[in-house]
Amino acid sequence: MDGITNKTGTLAHNVKRLSHLDLPGAGQVYVEGTHCYVGHIPNKQQLGTSILDVADPKNPKILSQIFIEDPDSHSHKARVVGDLMIINSERNMTAIGRKADELPKLRARLKAELGRDANHAELAAKLGVAVADIPAVEEAERNPYERGGFSLYDVSDKKKPKLIHFHKTHGRGVHRFDMDQDYAYISTEMPGYIGNILVTYDIRNPARPEEVSRWWMPGQHIAGGEKPTWSGRQNRLHHTLRFGNELWAGCWHGGVRVIDVTDIRNPKTTGAYNYHPPYPEPSHTFMPVLKKLDGKRIAVAIDEEDHAHDAEEMARRRGRPHGCLWVLDVTDLANIKPISLFEVSELDSPWSRTTPGRFGAHQFQENWKGGDTLLYCAWFAGGLRIVDVADPSAPQEVGWYIPEPCGGKPCPQTNDTDVDDRGLIYLVDRYCGFDILEFKRK
Repeated sequence: MDGITNKTGTLAHNVKRLSHLDLPGAGQVYVEGTHCYVGHIPNKQQLGTSILDVADPKNPKILSQIFIEDPDSHSHKARVVGDLMIINSERNMTAIGRKADELPKLRARLKAELGRDANHAELAAKLGVAVADIPAVEEAERNPYERGGFSLYDVSDKKKPKLIHFHKTHGRGVHRFDMDQDYAYISTEMPGYIGNILVTYDIRNPARPEEVSRWWMPGQHIAGGEKPTWSGRQNRLHHTLRFGNELWAGCWHGGVRVIDVTDIRNPKTTGAYNYHPPYPEPSHTFMPVLKKLDGKRIAVAIDEEDHAHDAEEMARRRGRPHGCLWVLDVTDLANIKPISLFEVSELDSPWSRTTPGRFGAHQFQENWKGGDTLLYCAWFAGGLRIVDVADPSAPQEVGWYIPEPCGGKPCPQTNDTDVDDRGLIYLVDRYCGFDILEFKRK
């Protein structure tokens, strides 16, 4: 690497850290004006959301924090428009995962095969869990998760956010989402569907959100007779972003989609592209470049590198492409074409093969405040990568910043980033840490 190490142990090129806070790990950072909103991943304190004053970027101040009452839930995403904030409510991941969902059909099948009720050992063998886990699976079956949804807050007083309404959805609940002054574009599980779908809500009266439409990929609506052509929940909506009358959707192993919402009550798919297979990492985020480049309409997509839990799993991943950044020609939405890829070499981070952890792409800023061709990408153990797509056939890295590991963890896990109207960069880590950065291109 040709960068320099500063006194705090970070690695950087064209990027300087202005300030740092030891906040708990986070899933999303969002900036509006001089305030920053951080959604936290599950943590011992049950902290859900932090609201910060960042008017002085060298001295950010925590104004308020929202804690989660339900120990089985987290709210790791936060978006704000004006004085309205939405946070998600999603079930924490557990060792037994969704095994409780499989129990009824499994019991019936085994009873037909065995001529009697299956015992715990037989159920455990089929579910792929330990016999000792079966009581917890049965308890989850008796008491399914009921807190999936999203909450709307009045944040006119940043020191005292007020809950307006909690809106229940279904299943594991809400993941990432977008919003504007009229609508919330929610990625959630819903009854009768396999995997997350898009549910759009009218939020002009935030005390009573009104569902106005749904969108899903063919095969997800199992209650409507559709049959998925994929395994489990591999194809599902991660989230959409609205640009004009279009929603741009990352659809996990289903690739990417463009959805026309000229009629918000009747969303229609107008473009699709899927690079799975052969690429193994799922599509996370998709959005258009705001101006034409080389006379073409261009879009960018980014993958989410999945998790290597131990050295053995890391070894199995060798030779497999890492999650990367895609540049696509979307001039003709009926015929989307890839133009180029950008990826980070394992040589470009000292933590590229550290376990547990991830190395590879995850997310980029979901706006173009920092420049109309600059992408600020959160790259897990690769830190922040700033990529210029002015030449869509040859994306160029123009800056990077890798924070030091924190909280006793073996590596950084840069998870999300945003850019404010001043061009300052906000960075959060899955493990811990919040940074405000300044980029100066040489």
